[in-house]
Formats: sequence, C-alpha cells, structure tokens
Amino acid sequence: MGPFSTRRNKLALIVLAGIFLAGIMPESVVVAQNCGCPSDQCCSRWGFCGTTEEYCGTGCQEGPCIAAPPTNDVSVADIVTDEFFNGIIAQADDSCVGKSFYSRAVFLEALESYPRFGRVGSVDDSRREIAAFFAHVTHETGHFCFIEEINGASRDYCDEDNTQYPCNPDKGYYGRGPIQLSWNFNYGPAGESIGFDGLNAPETVANDPLISFKTALWYWENNVQPVIGQGFGATIRAINGALECDGGNPATVQARVQYYTDYCNQLGVAPGDNLTC
Repeated sequence: MGPFSTRRNKLALIVLAGIFLAGIMPESVVVAQNCGCPSDQCCSRWGFCGTTEEYCGTGCQEGPCIAAPPTNDVSVADIVTDEFFNGIIAQADDSCVGKSFYSRAVFLEALESYPRFGRVGSVDDSRREIAAFFAHVTHETGHFCFIEEINGASRDYCDEDNTQYPCNPDKGYYGRGPIQLSWNFNYGPAGESIGFDGLNAPETVANDPLISFKTALWYWENNVQPVIGQGFGATIRAINGALECDGGNPATVQARVQYYTDYCNQLGVAPGDNLTC
C-alpha cells in the first residue's frame, strides 16, 4: 500500500485485544463492559475496570483517574499561521479533492472542542506537538490532497470481535479524514464523542470538513497525545503500530520523520530525541 492508503493498527486495538483476553487476566481487573468498577479501580475510556495507566489515564471516566497536566498559554492559531497551513496544502495538485475540503479556518474551529491540543508542557513542547500532528496529516493525506484512503472501500476494517461497536455490514470503516480514521472500534467512539453516527454513517467524515478535523483531533487526544513525551517515534507507533514500526516499513517511518523535522525547523524548535520507532 502507498503512503496514503495505510491500514490502521491502532493503539485501541492493542488495548482491546488485551481486554478481550480476559482468561489470562485476573477477574478483578476486567469486571464488565461499561464499568461499574470497585471504588479502587478506574473505568477506562473503553468501559473496562483496572488500575494501570491504560485504565486511569487519558479518557478515564470515573474512579482514581490520573489528573491531566495543566494547559499552558500557547495560542495554537499563532503557531499554525496561514503561511504554515497553506504552505502544506499548496504542495497538493490543484486537482486534489482535499484542496476544497480542508482549510485552516475549519481546523481552528474544530480545535475549539479540543483545548488541550498543542497546549501541554512548555512552549517548545507545544511546537513539537503541532509539528508532529501536521507531519502525520501531511503523510496520511498527501499534503491535504486525499479525504479518503485510496482503494479503502476494497479493504475490510471490521473487527467482528468488538461487540461494543458492531459493524454495519453495509458500511466501510476505511481511512477518512486528516488522520485517516479507520476501523469500527474507532468510528463508533469517535461518533459518540463528536456527535455523529460513526457506525451507520462513517462517510460523514469524508463529507463534513469540521467533523473530519474533529475525528483527527479526537484520535490524537486519546491515543497520541499521551505518548508524545516519549518522542516522535512513539507517535508513529500510536498511529500505525507494527505496520511501520520495528522494521515493518522503514521508508514510511523516514517519510514521517522528514516531515516532522521540516515542520520543527519551520516552527523554530528542536525535534528532540527518539524520532523513529
């Protein structure tokens, strides 16, 4: 598959795979979907009980959740300038459908629902996070050229074992939007969080630019932002996992790193360590 038709191997799948293997986990760790946990356990964003960071960290619904770090005073709009955003999309061919779909104005509107994006840690941390986000978006969409995954409709992205977010057999959960959201177990909760029917109308992500950007920010906040302090390489793993990391596809890893270091240079910040996965 080319750089714009990458299959999702999401962190969510890794977490859920471990959860569904309840036979090898203590009964006290997995109580039931949708929680109802003992007082000393956390209800994770996936609706299961446990005590580790996967349960008590990002998206924790109740229990002894780990408090999120405070936000800083960075203005993302001041960093993601017209010059920066348009410098990316200008590299797409004029025939690209994304050129009339994606825009800085809609990105900033979507950002209003995700006030933690680019605003955690130091100013340099904020700039690195913004550079990382747009590096992945650039790679996934070909400089905002593509809205949907190339040949995505021919691929099966239905995890039939996921009964919490069952697939509609008439729908396809292939990559759409800036981060190319994929799989029913991502479309379902993204739709619940954002306010659209992710399972029965996944095409909304390719038809509504505001929802499209919100799905990218939703995925980022829940799966990428928690690991960004580990370096850019960790963000690659959170987005495409073993399909690219650990020797899976070193060329695409290097392409993402190149975009990231370029954007760090544009934003005047050092890229940091651990760039690859």
